[in-house]
Amino acid sequence: MARDQIDMTPLQSRDELVAWFEAGSKPESEFRIGTEHEKTPFTLDGHKPVPYEGARGIGALLEGMKLLLGWEPIMERGNIIGLYDVTGGGAISLEPGGQFELSGAPVETVHQTQAELMAHLAQVREIATPLGIGFLGLGMTPSWSRAQIPVMPKGRYKIMSNYMPKVGKYGLDMMFRTCTVQTNLDFSSEADMVKKLRVSVALQPIATALFANSPFTEGKPNGLLSFRSEIWRDTDNARSGMIPFAFEDGMGFERYVDYALDVPMYFVKRGDEYIDVAGSSFRDFFAGNNKAFPGQRPTLSDWANHLSTIFPEVRLKRYLEMRGADGVPWGRLPALPAFWVGLLYDNDSLDGAWEIIRHWTAPERQALRDDVPRFGFKARIKDRYLFEIAKECLILSHAGLRRRGRIDHLGRDESRYLEPLERIIECGRSPAEEMLEKFNGPWKGSVDPAYQEYAF
Repeated sequence: MARDQIDMTPLQSRDELVAWFEAGSKPESEFRIGTEHEKTPFTLDGHKPVPYEGARGIGALLEGMKLLLGWEPIMERGNIIGLYDVTGGGAISLEPGGQFELSGAPVETVHQTQAELMAHLAQVREIATPLGIGFLGLGMTPSWSRAQIPVMPKGRYKIMSNYMPKVGKYGLDMMFRTCTVQTNLDFSSEADMVKKLRVSVALQPIATALFANSPFTEGKPNGLLSFRSEIWRDTDNARSGMIPFAFEDGMGFERYVDYALDVPMYFVKRGDEYIDVAGSSFRDFFAGNNKAFPGQRPTLSDWANHLSTIFPEVRLKRYLEMRGADGVPWGRLPALPAFWVGLLYDNDSLDGAWEIIRHWTAPERQALRDDVPRFGFKARIKDRYLFEIAKECLILSHAGLRRRGRIDHLGRDESRYLEPLERIIECGRSPAEEMLEKFNGPWKGSVDPAYQEYAF
């Protein structure tokens, strides 16, 4: 979530950085589920990008949401850039190209995730429809060029925009043209974190295949099923990817701290100002050797903000963040938290998932990750198709959710949210393959119908 932290205590030792992560450990009874999803706003008339300014812009949309919800505005230099729910802990924020993100509150069940989502979408529609704004549930904008997309007035994005082209081919596409759904899950100890991190990193390509739906760029098929996933392969490899060190002996909070210390920084925030330190390391800052802050040491806020600029397939904060899935229409959004909760929050399913992945090597995991954006379920690892592994994982997740036994008011458990994924497995095609069939058939070679069929 892009709310920048404010805690100005100067850091004295590396132990404090480790302790910051350790403070995330919780007893199982306190495990929560946080789901974040992004959606692309478009003009209902003409299906064009929505600017920030103006009576029918993103700023006006946020102002309307503020009045409707009574949430605290998040301001930057006089512009409203987000909203924060002081009581529940949810937030609405803007991605660089205006993608509208709901960072859900930490909830106990996927039923609550679903309820939160339905309420959010009803509220957004109430404000957006009169402004002539709709929202698209795809992993990437299917028809717009990068040049067409407006830039949101957030300081950190300006710094990132300048830096991105220096370190990869697709950084600006990632910022301005992609959407994701993510889920954040807890761990009970360092050992529990390591096991969940390894399982979820190795299996992230399965989520990528199940949720793949970004096969179009600027109105044409791009040759991939998840172009969003492909973009991350060449955005900034110093801060993304399959973190092979997580599978080595001695992995723990300290090892992640050492990794994060060497990931190049983007910015340091002081008051309302973002100071560009792009490319310098946190380790140097920690030693008092940052050119912009000679002799100064970073604060806990600086550390938390820096950690939010690291983008591996699974990110460690004070929880684990699953980052492999394309954004999807609302009916499939709760399936992502359901999938990972079933696998990671049930010990038998977690053991079963560990059995699947424990003999995979780092080069094999990497090859699978590299192949999945193009081949989806037809990607292979060892002598198996990803499709078979996805099927097994879905069975494990289903069993895990049933054992959790969290029942809604109609007596149904959380496994019901896996139904869209089970349908995908039954027909053997990812959502992207289904879209390509439509493009070549009823859509008659146009992506325009996506703005009806995949809108929220």
